[in-house]
Amino acid sequence: MTNHQRKVLIVEDDPAIREALQEALAADGHAVVVAPDGGQAVRLFTPGGFDLVLLDLMLPVLNGYDVCRKIREQDRRVPVIMLTAKGEEIDKVLGLELGADDYVTKPFGLREILARVHAAFRRLDQMAAPAPAAVPDTFYIGETLVDRKRFTAGKGKTSHELTARELKLLEVFHEKKGEVLSRDQLLNAVWGIDYLGTTRTLDQHIAQVRKKVADENAKLIKTVHGVGYQYVG
Repeated sequence: MTNHQRKVLIVEDDPAIREALQEALAADGHAVVVAPDGGQAVRLFTPGGFDLVLLDLMLPVLNGYDVCRKIREQDRRVPVIMLTAKGEEIDKVLGLELGADDYVTKPFGLREILARVHAAFRRLDQMAAPAPAAVPDTFYIGETLVDRKRFTAGKGKTSHELTARELKLLEVFHEKKGEVLSRDQLLNAVWGIDYLGTTRTLDQHIAQVRKKVADENAKLIKTVHGVGYQYVG
């Protein structure tokens, strides 16, 4: 991990939860900024101004979905961890469609939050490491051109923005073309060996990736039932 102090934005309207998170992260050595509603969060956020965002789903003024969308319009790399008391799968899927990296369902323990934050920072450092000089800026998934520098996937006049996690998934599939990759292998490669979430997060990201490389029918990235996924090209 780099030795500069990490800056975390906490967006949470419940004062007790907000203060507990603020105290725990400050005690862990991070610089913490808090926002009690979505409107203030959007005003506070600046590209490159934060190393991580803890974002409640149900917020006054602007909800977590809207805040996440506005953050991703400015910064596609900053880790966003959604905090939600809602258990409906559609909420989690929508949160990830908007570019959230992970989610934690309330009630949660502060140890779990700190572990997720530490894991996100380690992944951030790994992604920030310089790529080998031999790695080209672009590669193809099927007929879709993926651009590492622009974080885009495009075919013809259609282009989709990629999150850092989606780009990493496509890089792994491209590198391991033809191999059947287990869910654990993909989680380790993209989220890190210390990832504490569930395989549903991976499955939801795969669904988004398929849309962006024109593979809704799973002809390029096949599901291998009981195992994981295979990119067949």
